Amino acid sequence: MNLEFKRKLPTLQEIKAMYPIDDTLAEHKKETDRTLKNIFEGKDDRLLLVIGPCSADREDAVLDYICRLRGVQEKVKDKIVIVPRIYTNKPRTTGDGYKGMLHQPDPHASENMLKGLIAIRKLHIKALQETGFSCADEMLYPENHLYLSDVLSYVAVGARSVENQFHRLTASGLDIPVGMKNPTSGDLAVMMNSIRAAQHPHTFVYTGWEVNSKGNTLAHAILRGSVDRYGQTIPNYHYEDLQTLCQMYAQTGLANPAVIVDTNHSNSAKKYDEQPRIAKEIMHSTRCDKDIYKLVKGLMIESYIEDGAQSPDGGVYGKSITDPCLGWEKTERLILELADLRQ
Repeated sequence: MNLEFKRKLPTLQEIKAMYPIDDTLAEHKKETDRTLKNIFEGKDDRLLLVIGPCSADREDAVLDYICRLRGVQEKVKDKIVIVPRIYTNKPRTTGDGYKGMLHQPDPHASENMLKGLIAIRKLHIKALQETGFSCADEMLYPENHLYLSDVLSYVAVGARSVENQFHRLTASGLDIPVGMKNPTSGDLAVMMNSIRAAQHPHTFVYTGWEVNSKGNTLAHAILRGSVDRYGQTIPNYHYEDLQTLCQMYAQTGLANPAVIVDTNHSNSAKKYDEQPRIAKEIMHSTRCDKDIYKLVKGLMIESYIEDGAQSPDGGVYGKSITDPCLGWEKTERLILELADLRQ
């Protein structure tokens, strides 16, 4: 094999023993888990916002941002539930570029996944300690989920991973909401098949064990737009798209029909400042159709402290080094407006 084995990484038990959480933090996570379960089961009508930077690039700025979210959450708690994005793994279309804090805890240094594992666990724990938020992350490497399983309340499977068998089977073994994005091609049947697989029980190999999963009835759709064969982006957040998804769910018999709509990526053609307009259009659609209202559980928004994006060596505090994000002032205004629009 053409591999260099650099170092043996600590087991998940060793990492969790080095950086444990106490009973208070565990209860904060359980409380969030219960809230999200109620939202996806239709017992809580509040809107879920999975919101935060495209990638968590530095601990200080991410915690600063999440602390700001805590203040806004208190203002809108009757209408909106916020789950911050702390995305520590970044899929790259060509394999090039910054792959997230797991690979590079220091974006200016070489890759070190041992330091990365420690850094991402410490960051999620600090977020829980300082704000009470148990957060969301992307499941890029299914087996790595166990390093964070006691601090995460939401997981997304990305557009490039959603067709992968291992991701689908791992999602079936989780007991928190897992969002399955439509693939970059936009084929909604692929997304629906991934949800079906995640909701069913399976037997498979995981971390060297033969395991049985029970199926995850909180697995659901994420609409993120698509790209056609000419490289043109095609949004799928419009009223008609949501109606189509309602109909597809009705034909499947899946548990807890639900969608989170991603307002960035191909839905905005990565024009980050279009996100407020897109979010408001989705809210309007929920007011026009009771089935869409029931289906749309929330929004996914890419937001940080500063507008836009920069290169990894840009040096601007709180500005994304991957996809461009909405800045804080616009973010706060948008959250308050969404609360007003929520029925």
